[in-house]
Amino acid sequence: MQHDEVIWQVIRHKHCSFMSKITTGIFCRNPYNVTGICNRSSCPLANSRYATIRDHDGVFYLYMKTIERAHKPNDLWERVKLPRNYEKALELIDKHLMYWPKLLVHKIKQRLTKMTQMRIRMRKLALKTREKIMTTPRKEKKREARREEKAEKAAVLDKAIEKELLARLENGIYDGIYNLPFNKFLQTLDTDELQAEDENEEESEVEYVEGNFELEEEDDIEDLGMKDYHLSNDEEVDDDDDDEVNAVEEQRVRRKPKSAHEKSEKDEFGKKLKKRPRIHVEVEHEEGGERQKVTF
Repeated sequence: MQHDEVIWQVIRHKHCSFMSKITTGIFCRNPYNVTGICNRSSCPLANSRYATIRDHDGVFYLYMKTIERAHKPNDLWERVKLPRNYEKALELIDKHLMYWPKLLVHKIKQRLTKMTQMRIRMRKLALKTREKIMTTPRKEKKREARREEKAEKAAVLDKAIEKELLARLENGIYDGIYNLPFNKFLQTLDTDELQAEDENEEESEVEYVEGNFELEEEDDIEDLGMKDYHLSNDEEVDDDDDDEVNAVEEQRVRRKPKSAHEKSEKDEFGKKLKKRPRIHVEVEHEEGGERQKVTF
């Protein structure tokens, strides 16, 4: 059986975990306390019939405790949601606490008034824009400053090393490329290819071409034959042809071949000239009855 007076004597004079003693007074940290002061009428543990108001995310609820539910701690408190309108909330409190002690009802209404004023003030402050002061520890600032200095020194050193390596590479100290970026490697390859192309263009290329002397000789002989066609006797035509053939053979002998391939080609050409059969053409004139002979 629950006895309120015995519970209060134990809490007040021996020990209570919600009690907070300071210079200005003794306060209670229990969330169900109506006034927040540690006394007999305001203690939620030493009163079997008790009521209070609590806030849950901006919504007010009326909590009521009776002696009939003392044996069921899970259902000890009865909760009723209060409307946002202040006057309607007061009417609902009067309706549920009609036969309760007047002092307790008055304390509950005072708590509702204070909590309503606090909610209005919080909304006004949320609409205002205020500066938020952020503090940074000095240790972090010093650490970041040291890291920046080290990074700057490392960057300067890397650039100096890169310049020195490029200078040595251009001077020809190294045989190849060592520890250079990929872009520099591509640029070096492009310059080497351009230099190789220029050297190839400067060198004179020697080409061997097969000469078509047969056609030239035949054309020359035909031209000569057409010229000698108007000669008057056969002996002069034969002598001229022999002279032309001898002149061609002498020129062929004077030109010394530069290689065995050219020499073999010219020997074959001379043999073809010697073995080529001659063509005899006879022309008769009706008026004079003369006959002319031309050999090709």
